[in-house]
Amino acid sequence: MDEQRAHMAASEPAPDRHELYDEDGVIRPDFVARVGAAIADRDTLYLKGHVSGLHESEIGDLIESLQPEQRHALVRLMGNDFDFTALTEVDEAIRRDIVDDLPNEKVAEGIGELDSDDAVYILEDLDEEDQEDILAKLPFTERIRLRRSLDYPEDTAGRRMQTEFVAVPPFWSVGQTIDYMREDEDLPDSFAQIFVIDPTFKLLGTVDLDRILRSKRDIKIETIMHETARPIPAEMDQEEAAQLVEQYDLLSAAVVDENDRLVGVLTIDDVVDVLQEEAEEDIMRLGGVGDEELSDDVASTVRSRFPWLMVNLATAVLASLVIGLFDATIQQMVALAVLMPIVASMGGNAGTQTLTVAVRALATRDLDIYNAARIIRREVSVGFINGVLFAVVVALLTWVWFGSGQLALVIAAAMVINMLSAGIAGIFLPLLLDKLNVDPAIASAVFVTTVTDVVGFFAFLGLAGWWFGLI
Repeated sequence: MDEQRAHMAASEPAPDRHELYDEDGVIRPDFVARVGAAIADRDTLYLKGHVSGLHESEIGDLIESLQPEQRHALVRLMGNDFDFTALTEVDEAIRRDIVDDLPNEKVAEGIGELDSDDAVYILEDLDEEDQEDILAKLPFTERIRLRRSLDYPEDTAGRRMQTEFVAVPPFWSVGQTIDYMREDEDLPDSFAQIFVIDPTFKLLGTVDLDRILRSKRDIKIETIMHETARPIPAEMDQEEAAQLVEQYDLLSAAVVDENDRLVGVLTIDDVVDVLQEEAEEDIMRLGGVGDEELSDDVASTVRSRFPWLMVNLATAVLASLVIGLFDATIQQMVALAVLMPIVASMGGNAGTQTLTVAVRALATRDLDIYNAARIIRREVSVGFINGVLFAVVVALLTWVWFGSGQLALVIAAAMVINMLSAGIAGIFLPLLLDKLNVDPAIASAVFVTTVTDVVGFFAFLGLAGWWFGLI
C-alpha cells in the first residue's frame, strides 16, 4: 500500500507557482514540510515527482528553506534527477556546503550537464585542489572551456560568459547555416544570434536568427550580417559589461580576448544576475556588512561586521572629543545636551540621502565629469534649502520647549551649517574616493557620518558658547 501511494504521488505533476508560493512570494511552509517528511522517509519517488519538475530557481528557494542536513539528503536522494543549475540560485555558503558534501565524481557529473557559465559559477567558489580534481574528470573539450573561463579574473566578463555559441564563416550561405544548426549536437540549447568569424576566429559581425529565417537559402551570410560595434573584452569588469548590454538593449553580446578573437557570449540572464548582485553589493557595503549573506553562520557574520564597527567606534570617539572640548559649556547650559543630538542626527540623515544618490549614480556611470558640476550644485542647494526649512522648525520647537529665543536662533544657525555640510560631504566624498579608485560604497558612509557629527556638534556647541559667553 505504501509503495502504491508513493507511485501515485510520483505520477502527480509538480506544483504550480500558486501551490508553491504564497501571496507574498514566499515558499509555502506546508510544501517545505511535505518535502522534509519525504526526505525523512527516504521517499525518492515523491521527491522526483514533486521536486525534479520544478524550475531551478524554485528548487533553489526550496533548498534555502530546508535545514542543512535536509539539503544534503535531498541532493543524494534525487541522484541524477537533481538539477545542478539550482545551485546557482542559492547563497554561496549553501552552495559550498552542498558541493563539499558530495564526492568530486558526482560534482563533475552534475556540472557536466550545465552550460559553461553555470558550471564556472559553481566551480569558482571551490578550493583550487577540488577545482582541478573535478576538471580532470570532465571531457577534454569541456575541461579546456571551463579552465579558460576560470583563468580570467573574478568579476570579469570572461568569468560570466558562456563559451557555447554558434559561429560561422561569412562565405557560408543561409542554407548551410540552417543545416549546420540542425545537425550539430554540440550547439547551445538556446541562442538568439549567430556570430560571424574569420579563419582566425576574429569577430566580424552577427546575424539575428529572425534575419536568417526570413532570408533565402542561397544568400551569403556576409550580405545579411551587421557589424558588431560593441564586443565586450573578456577582461572588462562584469558590472561595466552588464551596463553596456543594458545601455544598448542587447539580448546577448560577444566576448572577445585581447586579440579580438571570439571566446564567448554574455547572455541577458547573466546580465540580470550581475546587475542584481552589484546593486545588492552596493547596498550591503553602504551598511558596512561587506559580502554577508543570510546563510552565513554567526562567526563569519561577526568577522564581516566587526571591522566597520571598529571604524565607526573610532569616528564616534572623534565626535566625542569634539563634545569634550565644550564640556564646561554643556555643564552651564543643560539644554545644549538635550538639543545637540537633533543637529547631528538631521545632518547624518541628510548626508546619507545625498551619499546614496551619489554612490548609485557612480555605480551606474550616470555621474561623470560632464554632469558632476550640476549635480554638486543641486545637492549643495538642496542641503542649504532643507537646512533653512528645518532650522525654522527646530527653532520653533526649541523656543516652545525651553522658552529661549536666543537658543532657538543658535540651533537654527547650526542646523543650516550642518545640513549644508552634509550635502557637500555626501557628494564630494564619493567623488573623491572614486577618483582615488576606492569603492565609494565601502568607505563613504563612515566618513560622511563623521563629518556631519563633528560639524554638527562643533557648530552648535561653538555657536552656543560664543553667543552666551560660556567660552
